[in-house]
Amino acid sequence: MKNFDKYSRQYFMPPVATYDWVKKDHIDRVPVWCSVDLRDGNQALIEPMGLDEKLEFFKMLVDIGFKEIEVGFPAASETEFLFLRALIERDMIPDDVTIQVLTQAREHIIKKTFEALRGAPHAVVHLYNSTSVAQREQVFRKDREQIKQLAIDGARLLRKLADETEGHFSFEYSPESFHGTEVDYALEVCNAVLDVWQPNSERKAIINIPATVETAMPHVFATQIEYLSKNLKYRDSVVLSLHPHNDRGCGVADAELGLLAGADRIEGTLFGNGERTGNVDIITVAMNMFSYGIDPGLDFSNMPHIREVYEKLTGMHVYQRQPYGGDLVFTAFSGSHQDAIAKGMNWREEKKQKIWDVPYLPIDPVDVGRTYDSDVIRINSQSGKGGVAYILSHNFSLNIPMKMREEVGYAVKQVSDERHKELSPQLVYDIFAEHYLNYTPNFHISESHFKQNDGIMAETIICCGDKKTVVDANGNGRLDAVSNTIKQYFGISYELSVYEEHAISKGTSSKAMAYVGILCNGVSYWGAGLDEDIIKASINALVVAVNKLPELQNNSIVKDDRLIAMINYIQAKYQEITLEDMAEYFQLSAPYISKYIKDKSGKTFGEHLTSIRLKKAKTLLKNGNMTVENISYAIGYPNVEHFIRVFKKFFEMTPMQYRNLNQTIK
Repeated sequence: MKNFDKYSRQYFMPPVATYDWVKKDHIDRVPVWCSVDLRDGNQALIEPMGLDEKLEFFKMLVDIGFKEIEVGFPAASETEFLFLRALIERDMIPDDVTIQVLTQAREHIIKKTFEALRGAPHAVVHLYNSTSVAQREQVFRKDREQIKQLAIDGARLLRKLADETEGHFSFEYSPESFHGTEVDYALEVCNAVLDVWQPNSERKAIINIPATVETAMPHVFATQIEYLSKNLKYRDSVVLSLHPHNDRGCGVADAELGLLAGADRIEGTLFGNGERTGNVDIITVAMNMFSYGIDPGLDFSNMPHIREVYEKLTGMHVYQRQPYGGDLVFTAFSGSHQDAIAKGMNWREEKKQKIWDVPYLPIDPVDVGRTYDSDVIRINSQSGKGGVAYILSHNFSLNIPMKMREEVGYAVKQVSDERHKELSPQLVYDIFAEHYLNYTPNFHISESHFKQNDGIMAETIICCGDKKTVVDANGNGRLDAVSNTIKQYFGISYELSVYEEHAISKGTSSKAMAYVGILCNGVSYWGAGLDEDIIKASINALVVAVNKLPELQNNSIVKDDRLIAMINYIQAKYQEITLEDMAEYFQLSAPYISKYIKDKSGKTFGEHLTSIRLKKAKTLLKNGNMTVENISYAIGYPNVEHFIRVFKKFFEMTPMQYRNLNQTIK
């Protein structure tokens, strides 16, 4: 970049620099706040506000809690004059609110100002003149003494007219363009003005230091302010005020460091509106204090409403990343950020924490009228499992199992990536429902009936297209029994690895949510179910998970009715059944039945029988106190040694070892 060498530093260090402000790590007292939205902010608008708009804005400032409001430059325009008169004549100024008006140090302007102020219950008359080297030399072409005399003459006229005009008045002086003014000279002018006003504890004066064009770094400004604070006359009767602008983007830092350096008051605007890059944003300074546990005395608890009114009346737009007020300042799209926020919120709830300490959220969004559901975690292609789980939890009361969250997150992210857009909470739920609640392309279960007999026997109606088949199987519990009917029907194998459930609403209309994870060939598949009956919800979740198995994508896996009837018969008669019994029952030859079962299922009659018996044995070992010998008899093995050998061959442990292992797990 060219031409950098034509610039130089435009500020002055104080003759004696002290740095006591550096020893402080936070602001421990709230300043007096003065809004200059209706003057400084208004003059920076492309289309300044009209009378009705200014009246509405004034009312909002009062509602927020401002006790000092600069309402305009009444000598500058008829609108400014009429606005001030309207406030006074309509008795719109609350008893605890002081209005403030601005005037140059010029006689006719000061007189016009007091005409407008007639009858004011309490007003600050803000006098200013430029003191910088550039203004003295280039604009006014006056020396230091002449510029100081302008300020003195203006101060005298203010005092004279205040005594002659109806109303109650106090005074403020600003050495405009302070950053371009020698600090000791600015102090000299301010003290000369104070000598005219002779402030005391009952009638304090305001000395306002405006960073009219911000040219110094914040720590330099703080050092300048500390010098002034320590050397102003009548210091106990002077309110030291700051009016930072934002040319270097450091308006908030100027205000905060200036307060550490001894300032008592801040002039600024909502959202930092002002000429060029704007004034200091009072909202940010006040909310920064709020985030440290200090009541700023201003109420921003309905930030969306304040922003709406502000944008309507000024025609300005609040940037999406504007601190505390922007649309996206509490929003996390990043997966890692969302996960940390979700965990932090859960931790806070579990620990019942009063003090706010949530990752990535400096304050609770609720405190400024924002919501977790629509403002904090929002979903796009950058989001992660934690954010998606948070949305489903806080919007729809779905507590997704930890092991399931990654897959759900990827399913949602894929849709956002494909559509190249942010997903609403409702759309996130719709994607979840499509993938985990309603996914049954291959089969569903219409009914399940149960009988209890040393375990659970399930009679399940499995529907594949228009075909309905009744399948029987036993299990440790209802879900296990239904799972066995599915395995039996499709001739597949998988393991129930995760089961979780919870209620999603209270009262008589409450529903149950169930989540089921199954493991097949080292890969997890997930489903969810929602129903007023937790058993139905669990079965629905299982069905969705099984529908995702690769083996079920081939419709030829569905068994015919005769085979299912044969398997059901083995299930019912497993204790004593023989191939000859089946031949008699189905009126077919034993060799034919043997070949039919083998050809259609891939397993022999004996393998089916052994599998059914051993599943029953596992149920009895896990849930009862029967001896191994009695279990052997109960499932159809008269010889206990033979039973033990068969069991060990299939499960690589003895029946007693299996029982002991499961008791340990429990």
